[in-house]
Amino acid sequence: MDEKQKVTRAAGVIGLATLLSRILGFIRDMIIAWFFGAGRLSDAFFVAFRIPNLLRRLFAEGTLSMAFVPVFTRYLTDSGRAEAFALARSAIRLLAAILVLVTIAGILTAPWIVKGVAPGFSGDKFELTVTLTRIMFPYIVCICLVALCMGILNALGHFAAPALAPVFLNLAMIGAVLFIAPLMQEPVMGLAIGVLIGGGLQLALQLPFLLQKGIRVWEKAPLLHPGLARVARLMGPAVFGAAVYQVNILIGTLLASLLAEGSVSYLYYADRVVQFPLGIFAISMSVALLPSLSRQAAAEDFTALADTFAYAMNMVFFITIPAMVGLIVLREPIVGLLFHRGAFEIESLQATGFALFHYSVGLWAFSAVRIVVSTFYALQDTKTPVKMATYSIIANIGLGVILMGPLSHGGLALATSLASMINFVLLTGVLHYRLGGLHWKKIIVSTGKTVIIASAMGVVLLGWLAFLPLDAAGPAQVLFVELAAAIFAGVLVYGACAWLLHRSALYALISMVKRS
Repeated sequence: MDEKQKVTRAAGVIGLATLLSRILGFIRDMIIAWFFGAGRLSDAFFVAFRIPNLLRRLFAEGTLSMAFVPVFTRYLTDSGRAEAFALARSAIRLLAAILVLVTIAGILTAPWIVKGVAPGFSGDKFELTVTLTRIMFPYIVCICLVALCMGILNALGHFAAPALAPVFLNLAMIGAVLFIAPLMQEPVMGLAIGVLIGGGLQLALQLPFLLQKGIRVWEKAPLLHPGLARVARLMGPAVFGAAVYQVNILIGTLLASLLAEGSVSYLYYADRVVQFPLGIFAISMSVALLPSLSRQAAAEDFTALADTFAYAMNMVFFITIPAMVGLIVLREPIVGLLFHRGAFEIESLQATGFALFHYSVGLWAFSAVRIVVSTFYALQDTKTPVKMATYSIIANIGLGVILMGPLSHGGLALATSLASMINFVLLTGVLHYRLGGLHWKKIIVSTGKTVIIASAMGVVLLGWLAFLPLDAAGPAQVLFVELAAAIFAGVLVYGACAWLLHRSALYALISMVKRS
């Protein structure tokens, strides 16, 4: 297979696994919303969970895999499997030791961390958040090791087990709400315990496949493999560069804690909806793309690298632009179907829909940035992403402060979207200069066709709602049928228009589904 076929096949596998995970994730969040609503308990849990989750995305999912894969791939290419596997064993041992120390420090400093992340929390709400943070902090040990295993397995051509790992976290959290939380004096503590169980299950899933590939952690390896120095140099500046979106979300959480109670939860639930298309395709594509780009960069075939980049960008836009339109038009019915039950009342539904609108505007940028950053990492350039990320974070803070007044929590979501657009423009400008071109004609023509057919789909959806309005707060069974019919109509229109105007992208998408 050529690199495009490898990317397509890998993205299909990851996307299918991510789809299952996202579905279970929504079921998880529906159960959490039903059980805890949007208030003191949910605000405390989401802030506490966001702290180890942010560390995961800063030091693991976003940077560790992207820093490790190019170096590991270079060793596979130049030095052979034995030396590359020694690097892997050394990395696992060193990372585990560092994570234990980080966890101990996090537990001891939890009050100060919570105060920094949510300065608006006080009294019982603050104390509860600190306790939950301490319970969940060890989660980072398991999940960061999972991220390293993901990089190793992906570089060796195995994508399924790492992609399926979040399924076990969702199952553990669902089980915790249903079976552990009711037994606790403070029920939300049971949910925190579920997070720990889920982290252990995710790590356990990776071990048999590492053994199958020949990675035996107990075999001899240097304490500090020479390749780790290169990984560390790539990771240093990459902490901000690869995870700028999560940093921006954290800033939104900090500012939201200063707004009305429930604002943190509204942003969380809206972000969860946006993460569905983002995770299924954009993040899946970026993960699948990195090994291929790394091989092309190692061979110094920059023409092929630019062609693979253009292919990935076109496919990401082909999916995320219509997803953006659909989320904007159908935002309240979607939120109503997913979360409107139990303690999640109509006011929460409308407020979450308001946040979802402003997050959805930036969906295309959130997705595209992942592809551009993966390309820089394949080139072993982490300095450029961190510089651009710094500008983006500064913009997000400024825009958030300005927009949170007139738009409340919706302004914070919009600030995150605008900051991601700025990051995308800056990154692609530098990448164009670095590679001497990015096949802009292919990207612009393809994206133009996508915008046209997505607009046609949007018009059809608006017309549908005008004649058959959906009651976002109505019975779930009725809303499910009505929303499914509207989405089916939109997909049908988009597919028909794509067949007429954009067959190459449509056929590539069909191939991706078949290869999964």
